[in-house]
Amino acid sequence: MLNLDGSWVWDFWLADDGDLHHLYFLHAPTSLGDESRRHRAARIGHAVSDNLTDWTLCPSPFPVGDPGAFDETATWTGSVVRGTDDVWRMFYTGARFLGDEPATANIESIGVATSMDLQTWVKQPGPVTTADPRWYETWGSSTWKEEAWRDPWVFADPAGDGFHMLVTARANHGEINDRGVVGYAHSADLRSWEVRPPLSEPGAGFEHVEVLQVVQVDGFWVLVFSCPAGAATPERAAEFPDVGTWAMVVDDPTGPFDLSAAQPLTPENLYSGKLVQHRDGQWALLAFHTSQTGATFHSEISDPIPFRITADGEFALDHRQGASS
Repeated sequence: MLNLDGSWVWDFWLADDGDLHHLYFLHAPTSLGDESRRHRAARIGHAVSDNLTDWTLCPSPFPVGDPGAFDETATWTGSVVRGTDDVWRMFYTGARFLGDEPATANIESIGVATSMDLQTWVKQPGPVTTADPRWYETWGSSTWKEEAWRDPWVFADPAGDGFHMLVTARANHGEINDRGVVGYAHSADLRSWEVRPPLSEPGAGFEHVEVLQVVQVDGFWVLVFSCPAGAATPERAAEFPDVGTWAMVVDDPTGPFDLSAAQPLTPENLYSGKLVQHRDGQWALLAFHTSQTGATFHSEISDPIPFRITADGEFALDHRQGASS
């Protein structure tokens, strides 16, 4: 389990160098007082482990950008992938808030940093992708509070057709609280990206589908994302009042995805779930675990929660393990 004295810890992503699991995570100081302020103070942290349970902290990868940069306010969730050139690339979210606190409106876009060892990172010019108004909601085009284009999940095409980027995004049409879609971009080389239409349709019952992941587990492709009841339509929230992480078996990791078929995987206090594989081949889920004691909000990254898929494609998650007591 990973927790930091004096800090909130939440969304995270992992990379495996063959010897160590590298965990990159968002954190912000609890001295801010109100936990809702953590989002515009978010920075990326780094820790390593050989068992996904005991973590050693490492230096932070990089700071926020200079004034005027796409990541001038905060650095948010991302993913790490290794290219055919053996360079590791971290695709991450840059947040630029439109005004001082308490303003909450922000523009989100995707940047990239490179590394040869997963320890020393160099940010590259960015952003590398942004919301394309042909398909996606952009700032000022609706009454929505932000321009959503965050949480990039980048992976190599299984058939060798370059690389795919799944993004938390919102369609430019539909009911305002039901526009959450899987944004999409494609690259042949991890350097130049083409934003394309979303891989899902609005109307599935979500304001947003956050911290996306698609991974193959025991022969099944699984799409994982997070959305709490408070960010779902009233109909979906009434049916599923306590959900943090959702999952669904999909035919193809590049879509299309029918998000209305997603099923609850964790309660809301286990959010931002990611599937990860132990050295022995067993699968587990990590999530950031939240708890509330009076007015105090706590958050930490859970221990691995055993995960498997049954022969008929049903999910089995041992909730007795992984969460904080």
